[in-house]
Amino acid sequence: WACWKTYVGRPGSDENRCSAMGVLGAALNSNRRHEEALPVLEAYLALLRHYCSRSEDAILVAQSNLASCLGDLGRHDEAL
Repeated sequence: WACWKTYVGRPGSDENRCSAMGVLGAALNSNRRHEEALPVLEAYLALLRHYCSRSEDAILVAQSNLASCLGDLGRHDEAL
């Protein structure tokens, strides 16, 4: 959370803010805090799609992380 709190006041297009959100979502998910991770990962993917649409690799990683989280929550149909 400390990393996210450092950059939360910056615009959505800020690369560090976006990266911090991705790191937070991944950390929450890897620590089995899937319910908390889900909205963060969804918001991160939305930011990437809006501001970094040319970064296909980053978007694919974010989609994979979101699908993993949904799978861990038992929401397998949504993960597809």
